[in-house]
Amino acid sequence: MADKIIFWLDAFLLDFGLAYNLQKKHDCELYSIIDITNRTKKFFEEQNLVNFQKRWFLHDHIKNNLEPDIEYLTDFEKRYSINVWELGFNERIFYFYNDFYKFTQNEILSILEQECKLYESIIDEIDPDFLIMIPEPALHQQKLFYEICKKRGVKVLMLQQSKLGYKCHISQELHKIDFMPDLSDVTPKKRTFDDLLIKLKSFDSNKQNKLYMDNFGNSKSRKLKAVFQYIFHSDNSNVQTHFSYYGRGKFKVLITYFLYSMKTKIRKSFINNNSELKIYDDEKFVLFTLNQEPEGTILIGTPYYTNQLEMIRHIAKSLPPGYKLYVKEHFAMELREWRKISYYKEILEIPNVRLYHPLADTEKLIQKSSLVISISGSTPLLATFYQKPSIVVADLGYTVLPSIQRLKSIEELPIMIRDSLKIEVNQDDLDRYFSILDENSFDFDFKGYEINEGNFFRYGGNFSDVEITNNQMKSFLESNSDFYAILVEQFIKKFEKLKQNKI
Repeated sequence: MADKIIFWLDAFLLDFGLAYNLQKKHDCELYSIIDITNRTKKFFEEQNLVNFQKRWFLHDHIKNNLEPDIEYLTDFEKRYSINVWELGFNERIFYFYNDFYKFTQNEILSILEQECKLYESIIDEIDPDFLIMIPEPALHQQKLFYEICKKRGVKVLMLQQSKLGYKCHISQELHKIDFMPDLSDVTPKKRTFDDLLIKLKSFDSNKQNKLYMDNFGNSKSRKLKAVFQYIFHSDNSNVQTHFSYYGRGKFKVLITYFLYSMKTKIRKSFINNNSELKIYDDEKFVLFTLNQEPEGTILIGTPYYTNQLEMIRHIAKSLPPGYKLYVKEHFAMELREWRKISYYKEILEIPNVRLYHPLADTEKLIQKSSLVISISGSTPLLATFYQKPSIVVADLGYTVLPSIQRLKSIEELPIMIRDSLKIEVNQDDLDRYFSILDENSFDFDFKGYEINEGNFFRYGGNFSDVEITNNQMKSFLESNSDFYAILVEQFIKKFEKLKQNKI
């Protein structure tokens, strides 16, 4: 019997390319929910490359100025155990990060209600076997559909970047490996910490990240072309039809973009002049690495720990006497115009805290530290290769390592820090986990693909509301066929494994 597969499609087109190639190799019926801008919508309405049995354009089903049905939402929460306000509050468009529009309580609840009803009706109608979502959910509408599918027994498959550079894995849970064995059941290969570190660096995630930073969204000529497209070719109709575009009139967007550009330069100058690169040999310190924001890893992954400034204060007041807290800025904040200068000033005013430059050597900081703390991300795992214990807030797969403690309540922090400072990293545990990570990952340059797609369709990643033709898409799919061949093979393997294990 053909597998019924529903795809979540948006401006990132890897899912569409996978669907195009998967239909040739696998017995399946394809469906799609499409979260796309109006200019790109035309392509999905007219394309003949992928045979979708049915499609739903998300924003066609979301109307503004409707009174929310509180009774329905209350019943929905009971049936699915999903906290709708958690999703609404942590949506970057609805609150805190939106400089263009202030959503009311009723608007947020009404949008969530309409999404819930749409998703329920879709699952009722087609009863899908699988949901494919690439990348992992970063926005509330994706996370909501993901959670509903899980509750309804639909197997959710997400392509996620491995903690190893140039590798990915497919899994049902965010940041976890499916069919994860107990560490004790894995035979260590007797690799030393030095051996494991050399092996880790052979995948060179630093090189992958640097190439991405240098090539995605940074071309001045492509930025100018994007601005030209926006001013002279976009009708800006999304302002009326897409809640994510409310308030984004052209003049306001251009003025805001200009101000952001100025602020970015001023903020970068402040960081250069007020953050440190030197590591003090005579100081004992705990390292806290800031996460990029806004970002789904925090807003969705740790919904009650989204205020990193408060987290810094909590850590600082939880340290044993004689320790400092070193706070390192995330290098990718340059893509988010950096944080406000007032934010950095508040960090600098905390008595036992040093602020470190985004270009400060993270590995040297880890080596010199006594403990590493992060809300999410890969730094806590990297710390184990340097024999350093760590604390993380997010529920990530690597917390199976005994040297990485997961913080579930802020009141636990002072004791957890003191206990963690006494922990020694076990070489065999890391050896076992590395084997699991390596064996469950496959070669796939996710960021390299993203650069290719951004350059081909979206002016280097600077503009999403673009027109796409069938011929353009076909040309892109053919030129990136090697990427898709890898994915098709891996997804088909995953389908079969899930069926065999009846999970």
